[in-house]
Amino acid sequence: MKVGVLALQGAVREHLNMIEKCGAEPVAVKKVEQLDDLSGLIIPGGESTTIGKLIRRYGFRDPLLEKGQNGFPLFGTCAGLIVLAKTIEGGEDPHLPLMDIRVQRNAFGRQRDSFETDLHINGVGDGFRAVFIRAPLIVKVGEGVEVLARHKDQIVAARQNHLLAASFHPELTDDSRFHRYFLQMVQAYQHKHPVETK
Repeated sequence: MKVGVLALQGAVREHLNMIEKCGAEPVAVKKVEQLDDLSGLIIPGGESTTIGKLIRRYGFRDPLLEKGQNGFPLFGTCAGLIVLAKTIEGGEDPHLPLMDIRVQRNAFGRQRDSFETDLHINGVGDGFRAVFIRAPLIVKVGEGVEVLARHKDQIVAARQNHLLAASFHPELTDDSRFHRYFLQMVQAYQHKHPVETK
């Protein structure tokens, strides 16, 4: 089972390592054609505006929108969460308006305000060490969006069917539970949409 990490900008290597640790085949995705071989894709942290521009520049936007609308599993972490959101506060145009969430960029402050905390994540478990770095916040969810985790009553992880999003960086710890959770979503998709081996 091949699972990709969008490798245009941001924390790519750590996600690739985590996918491999979970027993799947990691793929650093730099070309649109690579999407056809995948059963799921992670959009990593980085700078959401830059990632959004590169998604458009390299022709990823329409294929990702089509796949996302057809049940292809996508996991956005930190900036990746912003990329998936239908609404971004502050007037920034949405990049891949797939997930029915409203997000606020840099909601927890600047780089120096970064912090770690333990979370309970529905479907994942207790005591998940979450690393927040210039993290966004989910300020509103639509119908059909399941809130998976909160930090001080604020939404920091959510799922909408095949779409998964986290404000924090699950790839920056040794705890692979959240990635395994995503891979379960990928396996369910692969069962319905087997990828042809080339």
